[in-house]
Amino acid sequence: MGYRNKTYVIFDADKDMWAYSYMKGWKTNKNVDFDFHDAHDLNPLTNRAGEETVKSRLRERFSKTKHAIVLIGESTKNLYRFVRWELQVALKLEIPLVAVNLNHFRKIDQDRCPLVIKDTTTVHVPFKLKIIRHALDNFPADYRAKKKEGEVNLYYPNSVYESLGL
Repeated sequence: MGYRNKTYVIFDADKDMWAYSYMKGWKTNKNVDFDFHDAHDLNPLTNRAGEETVKSRLRERFSKTKHAIVLIGESTKNLYRFVRWELQVALKLEIPLVAVNLNHFRKIDQDRCPLVIKDTTTVHVPFKLKIIRHALDNFPADYRAKKKEGEVNLYYPNSVYESLGL
């Protein structure tokens, strides 16, 4: 399958592009300790690409993915054409998933979380650089064991946030 070192980011491109842009900004800012290998840099798509072309390219990106982030905003749970499909693919491929709550919830937000990832082995964090970095650095190593144990709707205790200065 090839080397997996990419971070696949799933989000509402109409309403939550700002959050994805922040993450890309954190990555390029030399004064900020945040890095990720963005799967969206592979085989860029044009706005004119059809659904099958888009899904084919996204599958290629998933083949290089180490872990995925879903940015959960107001309407993420209502997006079916691509967001739900991307989440289903990530789950099927057993890609560790970090759910990032744009409203800063530290646990699963039952009102906003897409149904397809409720009660799955997914870690839920707020949209804060340090905890996202912590999740990307630590959750993939724990994912398989937590999945085997049937652990779902995961979150970090307050002590982790305190150790990160949050």
